[in-house]
Amino acid sequence: MKPPIRILIVDDHTLFRSGIKLLLQRQESFEVVGEAGDGLEGVKRAKQLKPDVVLLDLHMPGTSGLQAIPLLREEAPQSQIIMLTVSEDADDLLEALRAGARGYLLKNIETDFLLDCIRRAAAGESVMSSQMAGKLADAMRMPQKGSAKEAGLEKLTPREREIIVMLARGASNKEIARSLDLAESTVKIHVQGILRKLNLASRVQAAVYAVEHGLLA
Repeated sequence: MKPPIRILIVDDHTLFRSGIKLLLQRQESFEVVGEAGDGLEGVKRAKQLKPDVVLLDLHMPGTSGLQAIPLLREEAPQSQIIMLTVSEDADDLLEALRAGARGYLLKNIETDFLLDCIRRAAAGESVMSSQMAGKLADAMRMPQKGSAKEAGLEKLTPREREIIVMLARGASNKEIARSLDLAESTVKIHVQGILRKLNLASRVQAAVYAVEHGLLA
């Protein structure tokens, strides 16, 4: 039997933390190992407890969730960070993903979707509420901020450039493999190469990076 996914909840609303904790504790596959009421306390608890997943609110008094992300990445690199917030602001979404969040979920999501996202994030997948995926798509249509050369994208091979564009358009590894007539395992290797060369943590970050540096223009 697989060990439970260990979760830290960081949110300044005590009642919300209690509700999420109660929900998760009903699942045998989850264990809530701790709680925190602000970002800095969350970083300290994560360093101590080494959770698999941190559920992190965005806007909190003192150290915000956005400010806490890079600290969590440094002090608890084994922990996957999921933003759990009411903010539907596209700038908050992009900033959180750039900083290293594994996912961005809105607090109005269905229970089953939250549980599934926690499992997927713990396994290293990127997760996002459907509304925020739409916001990311909208960002793709906004004016671009920089050139590929400025971004360091010249490090990528022509094949990797093809793949990062397809990532930015939301294609799965299976869809990319079918489109480019490659094995899915080969696509995975290319994706890992892209992340390594651009110093990115996830395919969501790669998509944001491609959008911001004009590869979809």
